[in-house]
Amino acid sequence: MNWRLVLADDDPTLRRLLRVLLERDGRFEVVGEAADGREAIALLGEADPDLLLLDLAMPHMDGLEVLVELDGRTRPVVVVLTGFTEQALCDQVLALGARACLQKGNDFASLADRLVDAVAA
Repeated sequence: MNWRLVLADDDPTLRRLLRVLLERDGRFEVVGEAADGREAIALLGEADPDLLLLDLAMPHMDGLEVLVELDGRTRPVVVVLTGFTEQALCDQVLALGARACLQKGNDFASLADRLVDAVAA
């Protein structure tokens, strides 16, 4: 199965890397990229993805605000990919409805498998 994915991260280099990595895997189709939370919310309505890969630290609307905005809506599976390492922050994003909280800089080679696990959970 191909999972339709929106990437939301303010770093364009990281978005390009993630797009190449995930599309090369063959299980994902990147249907949109957002540089901030507002763009991410707009793309969710337009692209109808299965999965949102969401950074927390972004301008205009951060990842936590995106999760709050999505509360109560039909939404894709949300996986947070963050540079923050505090467990309390991961606990907070999970409480707000994210399916998983993954650390940037960890083994990107296994990212596709971890996303599939999150969607399947």
